[in-house]
Formats: sequence, C-alpha cells, structure tokens
Amino acid sequence: QVQLVESGGGLVQPGGSLRLSCAASGSIFSINAMGWYRQAPGKQRLLVATISSGGNTNYAASVKDRFTISRDNGKKTVYLQMNSLKPEDTAVYYCNADIAMMSHPRYHSNYWGQGTQVTVSS
Repeated sequence: QVQLVESGGGLVQPGGSLRLSCAASGSIFSINAMGWYRQAPGKQRLLVATISSGGNTNYAASVKDRFTISRDNGKKTVYLQMNSLKPEDTAVYYCNADIAMMSHPRYHSNYWGQGTQVTVSS
C-alpha cells in the first residue's frame, strides 16, 4: 500500500509564504513525476506544478515566479514553496505522484494525497 501525506498548510496573510511537503510511504520501487494540484470551493481541481524524476518542472501560469516545486528522491518527498501568496491561492492543495510498487516494479499507478488547506486572508 502506498500513502501520500501532505503537511504545511494553514492560514497566511496576503504576501506571505508557506511551504507544503508531501511524503510518500509504503513498498515503493520508484517514483516518476510528482506534483501539486489545488481545488477551490465549487471549482475543478487544477494543476499547480509538476516535477519529473530528473528535476524538470512545469508550472501553471498563475503561480509561475511565485511558487517553486522541488523534490528529495531519497526522502520520497515533494515540496511546494509558495511566496507572495494571494487570496486567490486559497484552496485545498493535493499531492500527486506516479509510483511503482515493489510487487510491480514496471507498472506505475497514480496516487493522491488527502489534501491540505491553504487559506490566504487578512
């Protein structure tokens, strides 16, 4: 069984910063792409940023130059550094990863974390 556990969400004032973490655990053989998505109330879940196993990154236009995604492959963890936060960044942030388990090392399945709330408000 694989789990993705997010942490680091909370309430922050506009212009502030937060750092989200997502740690993968279980009988993991390898992890390909990891990423962050967000879902605001009444809206669809949207891509925020992704990072490949080799470190190539991709960002939504709305967060580029403000957010930075990174990963520590040894710790099986992906991070999202969020700076210059705006009220419109308020959402539940979900971690996502393509993971192959020890029992099926050639087959990657897609997993989601449970989400962490980020609220940007004065």
